Amino acid sequence: MIKLMRFLKPYWKQLTIVMVLLLLQAVANLYLPELNADIINNGVAKGDTAYIMRIGGWMLLVTLLLGIASIISVYWGSKTAMAFGRDVRHALFRRVESFSLAELNVFGPPSLITRNTNDVQQVQMVTLMSLNVMISAPFMAIGGVIMALRQDVPLSGLIVVVIPFMAVIIGSLMRKALPLFQSMQLKVDRVNQVMREKLTGIRVIRAFVRSDYEERRFDEANRDLTDTSLRVARLFAIMLPSLMAIFNLTLVATMWFGGLRIESGAMPIGNLTAFLTYIMQILMSVMMATVMFVMVPRAEASAVRINEVLDTEPQIVDPEVPTEPTGSHGYLEFDNVEFRYPGAEDAVLCGISFKAGPGQTTAIVGSTGCGKSTLINLIPRFYDVTGGRVLVDGVDVREMTQATLWERIGFIPQKAFLFNGTVASNLRYGKEDATDDELWHALKVAQGKAFVSAMDEGLDASISQGGSNVSGGQRQRLAIARALIKRPEVYVFDDSFSALDFKTDSALRGALKAETHDATVLIVAQRVSSIMHADNIIVLDQGTIVGQGTHDALMQSCETYREIVSSQLTEEEIA
Repeated sequence: MIKLMRFLKPYWKQLTIVMVLLLLQAVANLYLPELNADIINNGVAKGDTAYIMRIGGWMLLVTLLLGIASIISVYWGSKTAMAFGRDVRHALFRRVESFSLAELNVFGPPSLITRNTNDVQQVQMVTLMSLNVMISAPFMAIGGVIMALRQDVPLSGLIVVVIPFMAVIIGSLMRKALPLFQSMQLKVDRVNQVMREKLTGIRVIRAFVRSDYEERRFDEANRDLTDTSLRVARLFAIMLPSLMAIFNLTLVATMWFGGLRIESGAMPIGNLTAFLTYIMQILMSVMMATVMFVMVPRAEASAVRINEVLDTEPQIVDPEVPTEPTGSHGYLEFDNVEFRYPGAEDAVLCGISFKAGPGQTTAIVGSTGCGKSTLINLIPRFYDVTGGRVLVDGVDVREMTQATLWERIGFIPQKAFLFNGTVASNLRYGKEDATDDELWHALKVAQGKAFVSAMDEGLDASISQGGSNVSGGQRQRLAIARALIKRPEVYVFDDSFSALDFKTDSALRGALKAETHDATVLIVAQRVSSIMHADNIIVLDQGTIVGQGTHDALMQSCETYREIVSSQLTEEEIA
């Protein structure tokens, strides 16, 4: 929690104002009971109405100023706490944005979402309560003890007994609650994960009639979180009545022993009323701190989880002195590339070497799990190679900035993802200032113009999150159009035609060939028929290149390629 306090540094002026105002409020609250005692001892006892009016007017003025100070402090405290939460969320988002796929896989999307929402909210609420409660509580407690001693020292012995007793109760309950709060945040992650899987995989769940099973999974995660929450609630259900019992018994004891001292003449009655007020202020400060203690353990657990993300340094970073590519444009080269995932014993890719240039189409084929997607993920540096080099325009991708690299690449992933918005906003993700004519041209090439024109609002037609309101083939065509609008030097298609029928696939590839004639095209494909005319076909098997060349050359020289072709095409089609 302390590490996150650095986000409050820009707001030191507001914090200073809040602390000064809270200090003034504490002084005023401690000053008013003494004035009240003075009225009783010197005004009421002597029947001096003028004295009562004068001191009473002064008390009203102090109360008015106290109310104004309270409003200002709450305003600035709330504004500062909300700004603090905003800055922490922004820092979390920026850090996650810089993560490679390796770091994203370590935390997982459900956990990162929880950390940026629920965890930040817990820390933000504690900051808000601290600025409104925790700062003033020590002032009130310490000041109350001093002022109580001013009223009557022997009677103040009650404080010596009560405060340690309350501290023991609070401390013992907090010691049990902290592990539960830490566990609770993990269980919130689990509920989010199950819910996310339920919503994302709703079609699969219904297709396989697994609704009952998913309900049981969610019920287990939900009950687990509920049980932990109830255990925490039971602890604090014990705490608050215990503290209230101590509070009331202390007031009774104060009135009992105070009455005896008044009877003996050792203490004026006005001092007893002031002493009672100070005792109430001390105990209320302790109870306010207790309310804070209810929130602090959970916020501390949340702060640890937030700091885990903020302290994680991304493995893939820009070089201190980046190299800007000059000369050639669109040239791609894999130079003896090796890659293994973090913690893996065996390499996924080994000895990968090939070149691709503008105007060429390079296809990558192979059996499932042979490393095709991993290979192309190395081009935009989603992962970094563990051996060898990947060069774009003659420069190692690790030696240029990621922004420079990404500007040269148009990447169409295996699973096309669309953002919530419109057709136009999704297409302009590749080029913000693209005109409508450019959008329609890209859609025409991607074979998406017909279905977009059929939508009621055309380019302004709404797209749901993930593109759930359009078909898989339409999503792929929109994703391809988005890349075409960018007009990059290198196009990377990761099995981006899998949801298209053969007629659309053929028309799209024909249009693409004319559109990307001056660019480098890299295609990962499952259908051999769609890449037979590629300039260079790379055949992968268990992470190594077992064949490279044109279709005709591979049919003569590569057994693995012949097996793939024969499994998909008839003898007549092969001939």
